[in-house]
Amino acid sequence: DRLTPLVAHPHADAGVVGSKKAFVNATGNDTVAAGFYKLPKGISAAAAVEKMQGNANRVGFMIIPEGRQLDSKKGADGKTTPGIFQLIADATAVKTDDATYGVTVEDLMKAADTASADELGIPSWARETFDKLGNDHRRIEGLIASGAWENLNPESSPVELLHSLITDSAKRFTAWGLESDNKTGLTPYQTLVTASIVEREASVEGDFAKVSRVILNRLTDDQRLEMDSTANYTANIQNIDLSGAAYKDENAWNTYQHKGLPITPIGSVGERALHATLNPADGDWRYFVTVDRDGKTLFSRTFEQHKKNRQVACDNKLLVTGCE
Repeated sequence: DRLTPLVAHPHADAGVVGSKKAFVNATGNDTVAAGFYKLPKGISAAAAVEKMQGNANRVGFMIIPEGRQLDSKKGADGKTTPGIFQLIADATAVKTDDATYGVTVEDLMKAADTASADELGIPSWARETFDKLGNDHRRIEGLIASGAWENLNPESSPVELLHSLITDSAKRFTAWGLESDNKTGLTPYQTLVTASIVEREASVEGDFAKVSRVILNRLTDDQRLEMDSTANYTANIQNIDLSGAAYKDENAWNTYQHKGLPITPIGSVGERALHATLNPADGDWRYFVTVDRDGKTLFSRTFEQHKKNRQVACDNKLLVTGCE
C-alpha cells in the first residue's frame, strides 16, 4: 500500500496504476472526490476507481461539528468528546508499506503554542488576541471553522496543517458575512466569539437569533453574560447542570466572573450561528434557559420570570443545582 494524492489524477506517478489515461478511462461517469487515498501498488485502473468510491480508503478527511473545541473534553456521562486536534490527528493517521504519516495531538498543540501568526496564517482581525495569549494554544480557538475538510495532507507538518485550516476558515467566515457591515456594533473577532457562545447555548435553530439578542442586550447593559458554556469551556468535566468550582474559576473565559465576552471563542463556529449573530432577533430578553431534553428554551426579560422558567427545567429533571 501507499499514500496516493488525487489531484489531476497522478496515480501513475504514485505507482498505483499503469497510466493516467487508463485511470481516466476507468473512471467513466463515476465521481471520484479529490483528496488522499491509501491504495495498493500495481492495481488495475478499474480496481483503483472501485477502491476510491466512498470513504473506506480515504484519508485526510474530517468533519468538525459546530461548537467543537480544540481540546478533547470529558462530559458528566463519562464519555470524552474528541477535540479538533484529535480529529486532525485521526484524519491524517495512515500507515503504508513505505512509511507512517500523520500528526499527533501533542504536535498540533506545540505548533499552536509556538508558531508565529504568519506561520499559522492568523487573519488580521484575530491577531490582537493571538498576541495577547502568548504561548497558549487556545489563542487559535475558534479560528478553524466547522464543517467538512476534505484535503488534509497527511504528509504536511503540524504548522502547515493548521495554516491551511486557519486560512481556509477565514475565507469561509468572510463568505458567511463575518466582515460585512451590520448593526451589532461588534468587531469581526467579537462577532466570532459571540457566535461561538450561540453555538453552545442554543439548542434548536429557531432560538439562535434570540440567544444572540440576549447576549447583545447584556453587553449593551454592561451586565455579565453568565453563560454556562463559557464556564464549561475550561471545566475538567463539562456538564449542562453547572455547579461548584466552574462558576468561581476566574479564568478569562468565565463570564460569571468577568464582564464582557470571553477572551477567545469557545469552540468552532458554523454559518447559521454566525448569521444569527449578525442578524439578532428583535426582543428585550435578558435571560433564557433550556427546560427539557428536546431543547425547548424559555426567554424572559426579568430575573423573576427567569427563576420561574428555570424551575420548569428543575421539574423536568434537566437541572438539579439551585432547584427548590
